[in-house]
Amino acid sequence: MDESRIKNKWPIAKEGFPFLIIGCVLTLLFYFVGILFLTTLSAITTLFIAFFFRDPERNNHVSEKTVVAPADGRILKIHHLEDKKNPLGQPAFKVSIFMTVFNVHVNRIPVESVIKDITYNPGKFFSANLDKASELNENNRITLETRDAHKVVFIQIAGLIARRIVCWVKAGERVTAGQRFGLIRFGSRIDIYLPDDTQITAQINQKVRAGQTVIGYLS
Repeated sequence: MDESRIKNKWPIAKEGFPFLIIGCVLTLLFYFVGILFLTTLSAITTLFIAFFFRDPERNNHVSEKTVVAPADGRILKIHHLEDKKNPLGQPAFKVSIFMTVFNVHVNRIPVESVIKDITYNPGKFFSANLDKASELNENNRITLETRDAHKVVFIQIAGLIARRIVCWVKAGERVTAGQRFGLIRFGSRIDIYLPDDTQITAQINQKVRAGQTVIGYLS
């Protein structure tokens, strides 16, 4: 577990620092050589990078059975999957959250649990709001097991612009609901698979906040 990332005290995720440094250097360079247009463009781009990599502190007080949103964004779809052809290997609910470039992109653990497995898969970069993105895009699958032996799977999925999925946790670690665990750069989505007896409270098109918005309750 990367404690420095998970317990980040800066308002910006550390992964954004290299981009900010480059942006500041270019802005100063253009300013000193007197190119006003490029100075302004570089400054705006640097501010956007700081905005994109923002990492606000968030607290919650939820029960063991509460499932919170793993990402900021909008609920794209809620599917009830009746067969076993899904990451849970049993009937399940699939909740998809779509993140635009304007959302906070630091992701958070959805439920108190132990990490059983993490599997990274390279892939393509279709727009994250398309159904085929779930299967074909670069992704990182994290499998959790709760104290009551409920299995929960969620998948970080890269988007059209994203080219880097970051994960700060490892298999075998105990994690809490709302804890930071990673991020995806520049537009993406997260699919979360929950047991089919989960009480889903999320609604399609609902705007959610990672680690705070309750999307369901395990049985």
